[in-house]
Amino acid sequence: MTETVDERRAADTGCPDCGTALTGGGAYVAWCAGCGWNTDPGASEEAPPAGRIDRVRRRLAHRYGEQLFADLIASGGPGEPGPSDESGEKASRAGRGRSGWLATCLALAVHGLTLALLGGGIAMIAAGQGLVPVLGALPLLVALVLRPRLGSLRKTAAHLPVLRRADAPELFGLLDDVAAAVGTTGVEAVVVDADVNASVRTYGIRRQRVLTVGLGLWETLSPQERVVLLGHEFGHYAHGDTRHALVVSTAFQSLDTWSYTLAPQPSESLLDDLTNLATALPRMAVDGVAGLLDHLTLRGAQRAEYLADEAAARTGGSRAAAALMDRLLSADAVAGMLRREAVATRTRRTGARSEDAAEGLWQRLAAQAGAVPASEYERLRRVAELRGHSVDSTHPPTHLRHRLLAAGAFAPRIVLDAERAARVDAELGDARRTLARELLLRG
Repeated sequence: MTETVDERRAADTGCPDCGTALTGGGAYVAWCAGCGWNTDPGASEEAPPAGRIDRVRRRLAHRYGEQLFADLIASGGPGEPGPSDESGEKASRAGRGRSGWLATCLALAVHGLTLALLGGGIAMIAAGQGLVPVLGALPLLVALVLRPRLGSLRKTAAHLPVLRRADAPELFGLLDDVAAAVGTTGVEAVVVDADVNASVRTYGIRRQRVLTVGLGLWETLSPQERVVLLGHEFGHYAHGDTRHALVVSTAFQSLDTWSYTLAPQPSESLLDDLTNLATALPRMAVDGVAGLLDHLTLRGAQRAEYLADEAAARTGGSRAAAALMDRLLSADAVAGMLRREAVATRTRRTGARSEDAAEGLWQRLAAQAGAVPASEYERLRRVAELRGHSVDSTHPPTHLRHRLLAAGAFAPRIVLDAERAARVDAELGDARRTLARELLLRG
């Protein structure tokens, strides 16, 4: 990559620790690639984990990520588990070992409690004696609140663009091609939002598939990196993940509802104190079950990410897959760019200038992201290793994912040329304009 003016200025300044010419500078952090001076100037600003449970969860997630990385290196890839795979997983699908089955049994027990409340409430109402039917309404109401929710797109479609096959045939054609290369089938709908992210899920009784594409990430990627992103998301469908299975995912929803309902109230009266005392034991029980279910599915979730990374590399190529990891490291910076654009637009008067700002938002975002030098990505990789960065605790450490992908040599099965990429972009045009206006003009 061509050296920028800011990098040349940094090169004229020596590291105060070892004297090596500094890297970066100007719009980017000036740091020493030799001894690491000033690699992570914002380390003191990093938010600590919120509470003991979160600290333990992060520590376990990091340990699992490192163990899985070592296993994968030893076995030659994510497809086969290594010898130290203590969860008992012996298949390429994530989370199908002992821990996966235990998680499913625990989730069934959670749903069993909901069914017991439902059955008990109905029985009390049917008894029809005195206050019993009135009291029976309480467990019935609780059961209805805790019922598994299969989801829908109605609420999503009310405030976000949702594309179907008839709306974007070129986009869905690309999705079908990527899905086939990964070994699965496509999706029924695509939700477009402004986040620096992408995800897949299922909804409804028929478990229809939906892909969510965040333009904050999509617009910063090259065409081939977009193929990799899609390959990763479809990799979750192809390889499975216990955490996202219907029984387990809805159990997590029920436990979240329990936690919200039993959360301690601010101590403002004696009644509040008595209520908090009465709910203390149930609250501890719910937290314990939720923690156990999370622990049982955490290793499988991380393995699913490694498997999805491999699917992405096989589909779009190892080089583009490693580049996508760099983009994920700069996600916070991209989100910051969007926030600055929004603030700058709202300080101007509304009208033609604001409309123009919205029209060119995604192009400006792509230009800024494309101007990030290779040295800054190298610094971000080092910061990620120092901090143990991951997208969240269900993802392995990002620097390990990058290292595994960079060591691969997969040639792309699907190449997204400029002409086809332009046709896909054209189909996203209305969504791009709508979201830009929402982000900049309405907040």
